[in-house]
Amino acid sequence: MPNASEQRPYLVLENYIGGKFIPSLSHIDSYDPSIGEVYCKVPDSGKEEVEAAVAAAKEAFPDWSARSPEQRAQVLNKLADLLEAHLEELAQAESRDQGKTVTFARTVDIPRSAYNFRFFASSLLHHTTDCSQMDHMGCLNYTIRCPVGVAGLISPWNLPLYLLTWKIAPAIATGNTVVAKPSEMTSVTAWMMCKLMQQAGVPPGVVNIVFGTGPRAGDALVGHPDVPLVSFTGSTATAQRITERSAPYCKKLSLELGGKNPAIIFADANLDQCIETTVRSSFSNQGEICLCTSRIYVERSIYSEFLERFVAAAKKWKTGVPSDPSNNNGALISKEHLEKVRSFVALAKSEGGVVHCGEGVDQLELPERNAKGYFMPATVISGISDSSSVMQEEIFGPVTCVSPFDTEDEAISKGNGVRYGLGATVWSRDVGKVHRVARRIQAGMVWTNCWLVRDLNLPFGGMKNSGVGREGGKDSYHFFTEVKTITIKH
Repeated sequence: MPNASEQRPYLVLENYIGGKFIPSLSHIDSYDPSIGEVYCKVPDSGKEEVEAAVAAAKEAFPDWSARSPEQRAQVLNKLADLLEAHLEELAQAESRDQGKTVTFARTVDIPRSAYNFRFFASSLLHHTTDCSQMDHMGCLNYTIRCPVGVAGLISPWNLPLYLLTWKIAPAIATGNTVVAKPSEMTSVTAWMMCKLMQQAGVPPGVVNIVFGTGPRAGDALVGHPDVPLVSFTGSTATAQRITERSAPYCKKLSLELGGKNPAIIFADANLDQCIETTVRSSFSNQGEICLCTSRIYVERSIYSEFLERFVAAAKKWKTGVPSDPSNNNGALISKEHLEKVRSFVALAKSEGGVVHCGEGVDQLELPERNAKGYFMPATVISGISDSSSVMQEEIFGPVTCVSPFDTEDEAISKGNGVRYGLGATVWSRDVGKVHRVARRIQAGMVWTNCWLVRDLNLPFGGMKNSGVGREGGKDSYHFFTEVKTITIKH
């Protein structure tokens, strides 16, 4: 065990419970992925800390839920203002903690985190409820929406503050209180946001953040009898465990899980636009986005041209030190994850696949300080069977596979031939075709001739093993509230 003097250089996080920072007795090592070294100590919370956080959230619920939507919206907008005021330091911290480029954190993660609060502050003010008259009975029926209580929120490591705020914002906007558990691998920006809570006017206990692992802190949270709803983003395997733990209590669940997202590229596609966007959709954020493209199906008549041009474009997608603005990608989240992603490339090679660029082909030039970082270049593979694990399992790294198809029906069959159904992209100039294919693809979101264009009013979520439920403007409003029907006889 390191002594106290050796621990001083580390950033030491504390849980945020009832409006106060609570020191932890035991910690988990958190690494800077770009150098492969521990730089932060994260609380290793368990049942006791979760109990305290749930108690604080329960105590805060009556007052917070009694506030008007406008009063709650004011607090959310103030928190958004503060996140924007601290954008640069949050972006630097997110990059160091997660491995992504500072540019990506500065232009995507932190602005979207602030916007999540703004969006739900506004969205909340524009929902209506239902009413029906039964004049022959002398009755009027109407519905109201009530907050549920304490929301348990578990967010992943790939877009740490972005996806945490995507859950916190609608939960508290609708009058719930929150116990949130960010990933133990990327907890720093959540802790930094806690420092802004009091300044924004968030009352003690409305937002509580408990840091720790899934098996300890996460399990205690989802199995707590006083947490009636759980929103989780992460792996399908963890979601199965959450479902089992929640079942005895009939909790409301929203589960946003993995993806194995296809791009279907027809011969009449605008290839310039398609290749530029598909490189981005395959490799953005090191391929660590649940919506990244990992299977590319190309109509055979343009397959050779597409593959040549796509590989050339992928080779220009630069991987390196996250602080360098000329780099597109930084480091993967952990040594274990890097090894997992590399193992899929090795499997592809052993099955006769061709690795055109990236892992094992292109050498990364890194400064000495970053030599032990978890870097991997953009990797393109072809010649893999649809039944291979490489084509069936979520890799969650900078790896994509390209394969030809002959007919529209075959393309749809290939696209749907996995257990996931989160996102898909379709490329064609034929309006009828894009509508037809979009309808038949088993995915919660289909982009045609673009990728990741998001209107937060609309539902976000997946089919099959990619999840249960939807989140977004109206869907989040419905998930984080209970509907009540009231009948008045007059």
